[in-house]
Amino acid sequence: MQSENRMFDDLVKMVNGVAGTMAGAGREAESAMRERMREWVGGEDFVGRDEFEAVKTMAAAARDENEVLKARIAALEARVAGPAAAKRAPGPGSSKRPKPEARP
Repeated sequence: MQSENRMFDDLVKMVNGVAGTMAGAGREAESAMRERMREWVGGEDFVGRDEFEAVKTMAAAARDENEVLKARIAALEARVAGPAAAKRAPGPGSSKRPKPEARP
């Protein structure tokens, strides 16, 4: 239902104009804030997401390799210590070091 009163039509047009102006001002303020934040962040030494992910992947690979190397060292130590460790192990209360065995 349309109004025949011209004053209401003018008021509606004015309110719509103000709403449009406010929306434009809001978009402009948001754009300016984004630009200022971009300048601020650009001035800092922040790491990009792609660089972070690359370093994260490298760290995970290094941890995995470290675990593999720990297992290899433990296996080698067990192999070297093997039966000779029982012979060389000092008894309880002994403070002397065991003498090294002669190698053939």
